[in-house]
Amino acid sequence: MGTENPGRPSFPMRPSSTPFASAPPTVRPFSSSGPLAGSESSNFRPTSPGAPPTMTPFSAAGPSPPARFSDPSVPSPPIKPVPPFGMPYHQFPTHPFPSAAQIPPNRAPPVGQPPFQPPATQVSVPPPSFRQQTQVPLVPMGSPPQNANFPLPSMNVPQPPSDSSLSGPRPNFQPPFPGYPNKQPAVSQAPPPFPAQQGSFMPPPAPPSPFPSQQGSYGPPPRQSLTEDFSSLSVASVPGSIDPAFDHRTLPRPLDGDEVPSSFLEMYPMNCDPRYLRLTTSAIPNSQSLLSRWHLPLGAVVCPLAEAPEGEEVPVINFTSTGIIRCRRCRTYVNPYVTFTDAGRKWRCNICSLLNDVPGEYFANLDATGRRIDLDQRPELIKGSVEFVAPTEYMVRPPMPPLYFFLIDVSISAVRSGMIEVVAQTIRSCLDELPGFPRTQIGFITYDSTIHFYNMKANLDDIFVPLPDDLLVNLSESRNVVETFLDSLPSMFQDNVNVESAFGPALKAAFMVMSQLGGKLLIFQNSLPSLGVGRLKLRGDDLRVYGTDKEHILRLPEDPFYKQMAADLTKYQIGINIYAFSDKYTDIASLGTLAKYTGGQVYYYPSFQSGIHGEKLRHELARDLTRETAWEAVMRIRCGKGIRFTTYHGNFMLRSTDLLALPAVDCDKAYAMQLSLEETLLTTQTVYFQVALLYTASCGERRIRVHTAAAPVVTDLGEMYRQADTGAIVSLFCRLAIERTLTSKLEDARNSLQLRIVKALREYRNLYAVQHRLGTRMIYPESLKFLCLYGLALSKSVPLKGGYADAQLDERCAAGFTMMALPVKKLLKLLYPSLIRIDEYLLKPSAEADDDFKNIMKRLPLVAECLDSRGLYIYDDGFRFVIWFGRMLSPDIAKNLLGSDFAAELSRVILTEQDNEMSRRLMKI
Repeated sequence: MGTENPGRPSFPMRPSSTPFASAPPTVRPFSSSGPLAGSESSNFRPTSPGAPPTMTPFSAAGPSPPARFSDPSVPSPPIKPVPPFGMPYHQFPTHPFPSAAQIPPNRAPPVGQPPFQPPATQVSVPPPSFRQQTQVPLVPMGSPPQNANFPLPSMNVPQPPSDSSLSGPRPNFQPPFPGYPNKQPAVSQAPPPFPAQQGSFMPPPAPPSPFPSQQGSYGPPPRQSLTEDFSSLSVASVPGSIDPAFDHRTLPRPLDGDEVPSSFLEMYPMNCDPRYLRLTTSAIPNSQSLLSRWHLPLGAVVCPLAEAPEGEEVPVINFTSTGIIRCRRCRTYVNPYVTFTDAGRKWRCNICSLLNDVPGEYFANLDATGRRIDLDQRPELIKGSVEFVAPTEYMVRPPMPPLYFFLIDVSISAVRSGMIEVVAQTIRSCLDELPGFPRTQIGFITYDSTIHFYNMKANLDDIFVPLPDDLLVNLSESRNVVETFLDSLPSMFQDNVNVESAFGPALKAAFMVMSQLGGKLLIFQNSLPSLGVGRLKLRGDDLRVYGTDKEHILRLPEDPFYKQMAADLTKYQIGINIYAFSDKYTDIASLGTLAKYTGGQVYYYPSFQSGIHGEKLRHELARDLTRETAWEAVMRIRCGKGIRFTTYHGNFMLRSTDLLALPAVDCDKAYAMQLSLEETLLTTQTVYFQVALLYTASCGERRIRVHTAAAPVVTDLGEMYRQADTGAIVSLFCRLAIERTLTSKLEDARNSLQLRIVKALREYRNLYAVQHRLGTRMIYPESLKFLCLYGLALSKSVPLKGGYADAQLDERCAAGFTMMALPVKKLLKLLYPSLIRIDEYLLKPSAEADDDFKNIMKRLPLVAECLDSRGLYIYDDGFRFVIWFGRMLSPDIAKNLLGSDFAAELSRVILTEQDNEMSRRLMKI
């Protein structure tokens, strides 16, 4: 929701002392070095005035006052709730989750007996909480009651918790309902009109329900009606008590990371692994009217080259004699869901139902059940993921060799930061591990106000004007020249005082060199392009633009040169990765466009200093150079009759309505797409999806990787919700919200995200609220128990949070480009990082420590009370480690881990292995 003047808080807030507040502008989640000690703990210590408050869900209100302490043991100043004003609608918090220690096991009554009901006069009242809170607690949430007509597998009926850090003050409260919703039947004081259902909660007489009285009826409500609906979903403290009625520690938190729905895999065991293809719900609606009541995105997230599960490999199949077996109408590849008929002479396509002839060489007889007798020898008929070796008709040219070209800024800022030295050393150390030996090609260009070409074939004593063939060489043939060049590169420009950057002309020169083959272009840019074509100017200084309809223009490329270059580069199979380093404005919005449309990614290191951030750069560059890459790729996803994919989201160029051009793709890239129904009513019982990636492997083979999955068609909205996949939904929401920031204000992007989650939970509640009298309970399916939390985390992520003061423009754009490409697991870890306490583990004797390693590595909830000032913690969001030293941590531990630097400014300390057991154990983690 936000405020238009982020510099002024609209109501007093408790200063944030937690590392999970939105980071101040000086701390950037995509920038710090490898394991950093301590205060980059500005992320863990005081929140700067620029950081938004962390207490209000789905909000980006003004900043909190600066905090001068970080110790959770220090009591917070008292706060008085002040009703928020100017809010378009109320925030809503995440829902609770039952604690095993507090909820009795769910025991169904024996068949034929009614559920146990306590006497009508008995009303259970929860024990009061011991922590005094002045803010209003959260909505109690649970899952719908169950009845014989509508079985709901594995539902939650949690205790209603409270967390003052998540709930915001709300005006006009409805009367509260005390008590824990329990898995035992709860009884109101009046005699119930029907037997209490297991898991239901019957409150005392309540205000009339704001929802439509007919089950399933729904008209899209205006924002005002949503406000009214959710203002009634609040619960205050126990009557006569100032203590909240529930414990915030029972809130559900994804401490086990990403949870993939398992029921779907059990239903269709021949589907590909979810790491390759995940649907937002594994139950496809059968009609447009049903789809209109599913307010979450309907679609898929595809990561075609995801790393295979441990111990498994995607089988490679070579149809040498028959050619690849495909449907002659829709071009679907043969897969486990095709059926064979006519004694094995024909096969029916599962996507379009066409009968195809089986080639003679592929023929096999059928057994009595209609299965081919050679099924066990045909991986393509029993596995959801396979790889076919493509024959020559799948090639428009011979397969290209792996090609790496480096475009390096050598202006004065690049020299002073130490970037050139780190880059040269890392490239040299990775030469043996570059994929594709002995075919790998390599080349270099450096630039400041001029462009420097390097002849990689000739002896440096034999100087002549290089030809394009001399600039790009086979690594195995010119290894000595390449190594000599990389060793001398840092010293070549150590005295350079040139401040200009002819980036555009240098990019065009690299394009001319690479256009014959294609490949991967790695750009190391340290300053704003200032000369020649593609020159950019400083923008974003006019604060009056923020919060207006023109704000989003700052997040778009300024010069059309960059998008046009990206289109040309994609056409010639060139993918770009941008490494940006400047401490000043570099216009990542423009530079990142090159990576966005060529299937690449953006790495951002603001205020880069090799001593602090060098390890992070080494790690990320080495992974970029050595991970397996698919070259000159195109990807298409096919689906069954009556449905189609309409929009695609991620880093790629759309070559036709459904063909994604991906010059270079790897295991760290994922793509999201939205699904729509083409027909009013689906008549099939099952729909099928097939992802096909045609690419050149580093070994020189042209291959087609195929992932196939099936999903049932349903007529029940409740089933769609129960089969939902929170990870896929959040991935799609993330991409849609970031794209929304490119056409409208940040506040609009956050509001649209919040509104869809509100509508979805409201619709699910409507399914049960009336007939079960769930007056003021929020209910949710087990599958979506983390949706509110991730929605809140997404609203507070760098691309979406706050306003002008909450994140620098370059930082916001770089984070957006990164998150648009992330696979589901990495995205969820970035939104809800790991927090692990390690001091107890480090102090244990060796034998005990090895046995107890897994127990110690359990994640902690991201709340301030989990931080003990006497502890040592690791915070890991997948892009950086932050090691948090408690203020009262034993000096012996700090000395063992940091050596002589233990008393220094921790944000400047580089963690290295010391000569003691404790340090070795930490480095092992």
